[in-house]
Amino acid sequence: MKRFLFSIFLGFFLVVTQAQKPQHYYVELKTGKGNILIQLYNETPKHRDNFKKLVNERYYDSLLFHRVIKNFMIQGGDPDSKKAADNAMLGNGGPDYKISSEIQEGLIHKKGALGAARDNNPAKQSSASQFYIVQGHRFTNDGLDSLERFRLNGNKLSALQREQYTTVGGAPHLDGNYTVFGQVISGLEAVDIIAGAKTNAQDRPIVNERMSARLLTRREAVNQDRILKGLKPKSGFITEFFDAFKSKKYSL
Repeated sequence: MKRFLFSIFLGFFLVVTQAQKPQHYYVELKTGKGNILIQLYNETPKHRDNFKKLVNERYYDSLLFHRVIKNFMIQGGDPDSKKAADNAMLGNGGPDYKISSEIQEGLIHKKGALGAARDNNPAKQSSASQFYIVQGHRFTNDGLDSLERFRLNGNKLSALQREQYTTVGGAPHLDGNYTVFGQVISGLEAVDIIAGAKTNAQDRPIVNERMSARLLTRREAVNQDRILKGLKPKSGFITEFFDAFKSKKYSL
């Protein structure tokens, strides 16, 4: 009987603990204007895993949003910005490697998209550390028609792009040219505030706006997965009991 009860408990334990594995990585950017929570896309594993690695190394802590353009995007991730003078030109720093392009048709530059900055290399390889978050703006269908004619060389936007850019908004001219590897799921108001900062001629904010970044724990990530599915986050004694047997860290 004891063996039977133990088997039942062990089976229940394994089911519960396995069910608690997150489906995504989530990164929280802390700024002076509020926190920004980002889901990293599994469809872009090279960018996802590189960003996770740098976040865990505390690479982004105290770096600046060094390039800000209202109704377009906010950009950060240049390590040279940590101790930069107020008039220093920024945007060229980063690790000595690049990330292979993972541009995907369905991952577009709607508002809140997390994209990888890059130089003009023909392979469209991404900077290893510099990223941007799209603010953008909403378009009318006539505006998108004009965009197709004059900026996209006649290339047609998909139904998904038209739906998103006329409702959520974004920066459609970036699609197909830069890798999108995540999406803001809360904190867009902070993006809006930072994007509205006064800047100098190089689009650098006059008042420094620094960031720090952390990867959400296993439980936090599981609960974010649940919230995005319309479910309530789990908490309480039973949840905490089973969480005690699992590391707060996890790998996908």
